[in-house]
Amino acid sequence: MKYISSSRMKAIDTNGVYLGMSPLQLMENAGAAIAQSVKERLGSGKVLLVAGRGNNGGDAFVAARHLAGIPGYIVRVILLGKDRDIGTEEALHNFSLLRFSRVQILEVRDSSQLTASEWFSEADLLVDAVFGTGIKGSIKEPESTAIDLINREGKAGKTVIAVDIPSGLDPDGGNFEKAVYADFTVTFHRMKTGLLTERAKEYAGTVKVAEIGVCADAEHYVGPGDLQMLQKRKPEAHKGNAGRILIIGGGPYSGAPALAALAALKSGADLVTAAVPESVSGIVASYSPDLIVRKLSSNILSPEDLAILPDLINSHDVVVMGMGLGRATETLEAVRKILPFCRKAVLDADALSALSGILFETLAGNCEIIITPHGGEFARLRGMETPDDPEAREKAVREFSEEKGVVTLLKGKTDIISDGKQISLNRTGNPGMTVGGTGDVLAGITGAFFSRNPAFLAAACAAFINGAAGDLAFEKAGNALLATDVLEKIPEIIKEAGIG
Repeated sequence: MKYISSSRMKAIDTNGVYLGMSPLQLMENAGAAIAQSVKERLGSGKVLLVAGRGNNGGDAFVAARHLAGIPGYIVRVILLGKDRDIGTEEALHNFSLLRFSRVQILEVRDSSQLTASEWFSEADLLVDAVFGTGIKGSIKEPESTAIDLINREGKAGKTVIAVDIPSGLDPDGGNFEKAVYADFTVTFHRMKTGLLTERAKEYAGTVKVAEIGVCADAEHYVGPGDLQMLQKRKPEAHKGNAGRILIIGGGPYSGAPALAALAALKSGADLVTAAVPESVSGIVASYSPDLIVRKLSSNILSPEDLAILPDLINSHDVVVMGMGLGRATETLEAVRKILPFCRKAVLDADALSALSGILFETLAGNCEIIITPHGGEFARLRGMETPDDPEAREKAVREFSEEKGVVTLLKGKTDIISDGKQISLNRTGNPGMTVGGTGDVLAGITGAFFSRNPAFLAAACAAFINGAAGDLAFEKAGNALLATDVLEKIPEIIKEAGIG
């Protein structure tokens, strides 16, 4: 059975809006599903819907409108608050329609109004729409009393239907103060994590997953909703709290590590250190005074550099390695010796040539790894051609990630991201981004996000932002865009997403 967290469901909703889905349509479909569940359990009689001020309440308003048009039902809605307090445009829209739908409405501000009402005792069936999956903190009044009154009627033998999740229950399986005891729960799109716990079964009763018309791509493609799941910078943060990134690259090429380092900074990392061979250290430092540059021992990365690198690695959250290193024998040997010191690593370009099955097994459980190959590099890692067929390509990425215990971000026209269990696709980006350096930018973004977020989420969001920044750059430069053009657009995308 597929199940999701509350934050993931919120991300899918946001992605749906990004794709053009109307939140009103989803609310209409959810409300219709609730109304259908009521009809299946009560042929006629008095229905009381107890609604909060969020979208959970909005679903109930739709259900009330649907039921009120059916002969034999007396439909009542208790709003816990005033109409001016309703939190979303969609919920307020559907509440306003109740006034034209022959639905009796009671707006309450305190628990005394609830206890004085006879609507609870008169109801034949109650719908709990007090809280949705967005519940936070302790339960206040009048919501606490509303839950108690619903439970009182449930104990008296009345049917109770919960909307999405019984109010008060933690949607992700954590501890909770109190909750509605429902006979039946209608949850939407996917089973919620919190409904699968043993304790939850006591509260949720029979659970039905109702499809409400969510676009498949809202779940399978990365979008703005996924970006909202990233950790945000806290007002009380200190230097380094937003990530310390160590870039190890350069030698034959000087621009690649500089691009990765600047991308990490523009993606929100607090401190970025570029450890590069002495021969290119001055060039890398000249890109920006914001970069901290550490000189390595010679013209290329070599095993002798392990004299200083373990201490550097230990003082940083993530190592991003590979950009511009070259594939000299001693360089690949150095990469293999460096990895066991890493806690988190993003491996790109030439560092991928150092990987082998034995190395993956050695690192298992000790170092979290994100790899960012293109199709040719992925073929070399697997020892076989990368499929062109989209489904076969996704299958190859998932199976490789599962076998090796890594997160793979396979770059292409459609990026494929997998940790071996789940897959996300990314469609941002354009043909102009085949120019050299955009992969280095992607590696830097990935490292910045990986410092404070799970590997799969970091890789998926990095792919989206890198492509979206490239799309903005393409609007001005077309196929003449440069990697530095992409770099300059990263802050704009991050600001627009509200994650800066």
